[in-house]
Amino acid sequence: MRKIFEKCEEFHQDEDIKKLGIYPYFHALESRQDVEVMMEGKRRIMLGSNNYLGLTANEEVIEAGVRAYEQYGSGCSGSRFLNGTLRLHLELEQELALFLHKEAVTTFSTGFQSNLGIISALIGRHDYVICDRENHASIYDGCKLSNGTMLRYKHADMQDLEDKLSRVPDGAGILIVTDGVFSMSGDIAKLPEIVALAEKYGAGVMVDDAHGLGVIGDGGRGTASYFGLEDKVDIYMGTFSKSLASLGGYMAGSERVVNFVRHNSRPFIFSASITPASCASALAALRVLERTPELPQRLQAISAYARQRLTDKGIRIRMSETPIIPIYTYEAIATLTRAKQLYDAGVYVNTVLPPATAPTECLLRTSYMATHTEALIDEAVDIIADVLKTPLP
Repeated sequence: MRKIFEKCEEFHQDEDIKKLGIYPYFHALESRQDVEVMMEGKRRIMLGSNNYLGLTANEEVIEAGVRAYEQYGSGCSGSRFLNGTLRLHLELEQELALFLHKEAVTTFSTGFQSNLGIISALIGRHDYVICDRENHASIYDGCKLSNGTMLRYKHADMQDLEDKLSRVPDGAGILIVTDGVFSMSGDIAKLPEIVALAEKYGAGVMVDDAHGLGVIGDGGRGTASYFGLEDKVDIYMGTFSKSLASLGGYMAGSERVVNFVRHNSRPFIFSASITPASCASALAALRVLERTPELPQRLQAISAYARQRLTDKGIRIRMSETPIIPIYTYEAIATLTRAKQLYDAGVYVNTVLPPATAPTECLLRTSYMATHTEALIDEAVDIIADVLKTPLP
């Protein structure tokens, strides 16, 4: 065995969990991503998807993807810089910029790649990027890919953020990066305080709105809109794989900043563009969202209903205003066991374990869709309550 592969031979964590019969990953779907799915031969109520508006099963969105596949073929086979720009890409960027009230948008092939590409292009050798500790992994990797210095502040701790800002040398460029809606907890960033500190210290502000677009704000425009701060946030980043029911990511900002990233971002320049079907589906989903602003309202309503039902059953949850509702299970083995019991009983949820949480703060992440019905929520909550009141083996 060569030295480089020794770590692979020594990795047995997955095998140990499989032996216990509680391995939670790679369950295979056999149907559309929807409020109810067929997964490994059985109906499951889906409470573990980021399909917040339920548009992956929308016929208009599906048909747009089919038409694009027929017109443009299966792929672009090149970078946006070269042969990989379709008229569809330009339409999506223009319409998304208008929707988000920003001058320009550029798209990336994935959401993860968007954070890599934006941060690594903007943060130079003498610049500082300051991050909430609970930011998404793609933000951390974007910081690593840059040539600048990363500082982290305690989650949602504005005093600690100011302490980090005060340490930056005079004259250095500063970018504060935060999730808008935090993907595991459902917390909403303290954007008014972040913006105020950014103005005090001359920093730029970037919001990862992967879980905010279509979820909060006027018509689902995201976190900055939610707080009325659209003109104070310099950059939005987001994905098409959640509310917009497709695959890909984007950056929204001023024309000058977006243009700089287009010409300097290695993940953008050296990757093939979003496939025609994915691009067309995202554009169709955006148009559905624009036309039906009641969809985010319905999402808020069904999420509030789920929170109330869980609370009524005495289930300890982390309160939020978003469709992400974590259920506390504390220890890793207990969390894996409960997830398996729920899966077997017909409810799919996500397990959240270290390093995404502290070792004694593990949880089950449940998430909801605008297309869930109260009857489905009732059924799922009853199952969750029955499972959680059963003693652990």
